[in-house]
Amino acid sequence: MPIKYQKLTENGLNTFIKMRIYQLREEGATEDIDLTPSLMDYYRRHMADGTFISWIAVDNGKIIGTSGMSIVEKPPYFGCPTGKIGLLSSMFTDKEYRRRGIARELLSRVVNEAKEQGCGTVQITASDMGTLLYSDFGFTKNSSFMEYKL
Repeated sequence: MPIKYQKLTENGLNTFIKMRIYQLREEGATEDIDLTPSLMDYYRRHMADGTFISWIAVDNGKIIGTSGMSIVEKPPYFGCPTGKIGLLSSMFTDKEYRRRGIARELLSRVVNEAKEQGCGTVQITASDMGTLLYSDFGFTKNSSFMEYKL
């Protein structure tokens, strides 16, 4: 049976969240809190209002790949006259399924969603593992991003 691609629904949230936490661990995050309740709250609220979109890859009923995009709005600017930006997250493929084009297909689907929603740009803070995927897809590095931790 071929891998199926479908939109994430609330039925898949528990597995999606487990995969998100696994992804964060794999990327070296330090766990000092139980993130599950906060993630569940975020995804439920933003899936309901359409500002979080996720496509998943499923093999024999098991979620094996995830993608996520939060749609945020800033004041319009010349490079993005709608002010809408797609922020990618949760791009993850189960280790057994990597290097098969699954992440690329999921990325393509969320980028298309961004276009349909009127986003002027899509951004991601890429892990070292994901950089090649994004650059091959056409993403470019933007060195003007700065962050202040609170």
